[in-house]
Amino acid sequence: MPMIEVEGLRKSFRIPSVRRDTVREHALSFFRPHPTEELKVLKDVSLTVARGEAVGIMGRNGCGKSTLLKVLAGIYTPDAGLVRVGGPVTPILELGVGWNPELDAADNILLIGTVMGLTPRKLRRVTPDILAFAGLERFLHLELKHFSSGMAARLAFSVAFMAVREVLILDEIFAVGDAQFKARCRERLNQLKASGHSILLVSHNPADISEFCDRAMLLEGGRIVKEGAGQVIAEAYETLLDGDRGKTA
Repeated sequence: MPMIEVEGLRKSFRIPSVRRDTVREHALSFFRPHPTEELKVLKDVSLTVARGEAVGIMGRNGCGKSTLLKVLAGIYTPDAGLVRVGGPVTPILELGVGWNPELDAADNILLIGTVMGLTPRKLRRVTPDILAFAGLERFLHLELKHFSSGMAARLAFSVAFMAVREVLILDEIFAVGDAQFKARCRERLNQLKASGHSILLVSHNPADISEFCDRAMLLEGGRIVKEGAGQVIAEAYETLLDGDRGKTA
């Protein structure tokens, strides 16, 4: 039985259909109905991820990738279709949500780690490992408001990797950090995959999908338009982008 099973998934949002540019228009809008239109983001999406399998998703911005991950993580409720996840999920999506910038790294590790299901006792024990993974050993007592965005993202990834459960959902994990940090992420993901974790990875980087994913899918306009080996989908995505560049040249 697949660890992730999606069949006929649909998801739409209601968005305002009237543009208001002036203060008067905004003021009058309080006394008028707010017309909206339906934005169909996911249209009949079906996919599976087996235990111990790494599946990649590629697609242009706005095609529905992040919405799909948020449905699988339980953040959004689908409008229609079957969504079944056969184990506890660790979503690594909008990193840094929940940080307290006035607290130092040590306290934020406790704050976020407990939300992710780790006990304070374990977090205190593994804090040196979390900081080492992020390359931030020197900054244990530095307040988060003094961290760069890259430092905060590396710390968030490191905490999340320590809290991984059976299913791991990732959005652009290799977009932050230097080459050494990315190499540590790849090594950790390969360890998780080898130990039987199921991984669903969104990335714009063809090399990541080619090298890491057993299978991949190309999402376009809210639909999966192509499936295949990671390298096959990475090449299809590059062809798609080449076509976009040709139109704007």
